[in-house]
Amino acid sequence: MLSGAASACNSGGDAPTAKANPTTPAAPKPVPVLSDAQARAVITHYSEINNEANEHRDRALLDTVEDGPMYAMSVSDYTETEGLPKADRKPYKPWSYDTSSAKLYIPRFTAGQDRWFAAALSGEKGKDPSRVAVFAEQPKDKRWELVSVVDLNGTTLPDVALDKDGYAIAVAATGNKHLAADADVLRTAVIDNFATGGTNTGDKVFHPTKASKQQIKVHDETTGKFGKSGTTSFAAGANRFKDAYALETADGGALVLFAHTHRQTDAVAHSGLQINPDKDDNAWLHGIPRTSVTYTFVCIDAATVPAKAAPSRLIGYTCARTDASGPPAGSAPTDRA
Repeated sequence: MLSGAASACNSGGDAPTAKANPTTPAAPKPVPVLSDAQARAVITHYSEINNEANEHRDRALLDTVEDGPMYAMSVSDYTETEGLPKADRKPYKPWSYDTSSAKLYIPRFTAGQDRWFAAALSGEKGKDPSRVAVFAEQPKDKRWELVSVVDLNGTTLPDVALDKDGYAIAVAATGNKHLAADADVLRTAVIDNFATGGTNTGDKVFHPTKASKQQIKVHDETTGKFGKSGTTSFAAGANRFKDAYALETADGGALVLFAHTHRQTDAVAHSGLQINPDKDDNAWLHGIPRTSVTYTFVCIDAATVPAKAAPSRLIGYTCARTDASGPPAGSAPTDRA
């Protein structure tokens, strides 16, 4: 009878119905992007395909193992070489990264996150790593491609933090409030090194290092190269490469790799002067004298960033000229700027 009464009450629709307590789904567990052996195989595959592509300047083949700023920089090298007279083109010399000496920094990621790993690499067997690189998985093609490489020029990499299983710890490179500077701040400071010699933000963001001093030296020496005959100025360029990568370091800070684009504009001081392009500019300027030339450079930078409010350290950068353009000078005989 009790069961029947309960059924009668429920049929009226006024009584609350019993609901099961919802269970919170377990948070996805981060897993390593690759094993150590798989990462070394990625590096070996890259070296093999890169050699084949470089030998024939095969852009389509290169596109299967490089992406982002790295691909843009490599293609610019192809373009520059193709602009040279054949007699000036150096024979291609094959090379490879030494995977046995590579130091791998393999993070864990959850499903849906961008997957990448970093490596400290040497191009000579038995030599200490001289470059730091990032390989990222392209979700569409499910293949690993090199997206970032920075020459360290003798600088030692910081100690990267590892979890209890020996995996590196990826952290946000942009918008990270736990770092003294994120990739956007670092990018602005690097461009300021070129544009002003670091007087606006470069000196404030960066502690002086070999790499930051070199950028300031480029500004100081290049802006005065024409004397009274012309001017040179630097400015930020349109940056298509916004991706940045960061690993936590043992001191609580981060190793950050990012890209920037800057422009260099050379101009004559007055009419009657011209800029005569050299052979390395021929691919873009075709040997035609100009009254001004704007060069575009794509660069990859690496910096160590502290967790506390203190200057960061630029530990290396690599640049490639990817474009040059400017109005042709008149046909009348002129002096060279």
